[in-house]
Amino acid sequence: MGIKAVVFDYGGVISLNPTPEAEREVGRLTGLTLDTLRELNRKYRSEYDRGIYNTREYFRFILAGEGIFPDDSSLETIAQTEMDSYRHLNQDTIQLMKDVKAAGFALGVLSNMPHDFLAWVRKSIPIIAEADFSVFSCEYNLVKPEAAIYGKLKERSGIDFEEIVFFDDSVDNIAMAEKLGMRGFVWEGPQSAREALRKIDRRFEVL
Repeated sequence: MGIKAVVFDYGGVISLNPTPEAEREVGRLTGLTLDTLRELNRKYRSEYDRGIYNTREYFRFILAGEGIFPDDSSLETIAQTEMDSYRHLNQDTIQLMKDVKAAGFALGVLSNMPHDFLAWVRKSIPIIAEADFSVFSCEYNLVKPEAAIYGKLKERSGIDFEEIVFFDDSVDNIAMAEKLGMRGFVWEGPQSAREALRKIDRRFEVL
């Protein structure tokens, strides 16, 4: 069965990962150590990505658990700083996405993302608006690597799992994709992705 679609994650794939300096700035603004902030994100960020909280509400929630109660202005600054750290795009990935679409393959996006950041993404990143299909966690109350969110991808695209290639920077997310039958690759950069696609299907040789 041939490949019909290539799907990309957002954070760490379409966008660059937040820099250590950006992480430290969020930590400074919250009053948390970087280790504590990372641990709280490991515990609770999936609920943020499900759309249960917007960014301000999420930080109000996790900080309250640590006995920290910032005012609304401080929460707004924290929220904007957090979202700004994910707004730096990998232009080589953007070009790869354009090339995939130009080569005649369906282009998709599958990402864990909260509502307020998704609003910026859709307004500010043309290639995402031009994707043939997209699934964002906050719109379905589902997060990767839950199998059901991949089911939404199949439903939205109308394409069988075996006909989809998926790139994500999370080993767990790729493991689930492969379990369901997708061709999954842990992201190592746009050039590695191009090489992987060329090996899968000769039609990608134009990339």
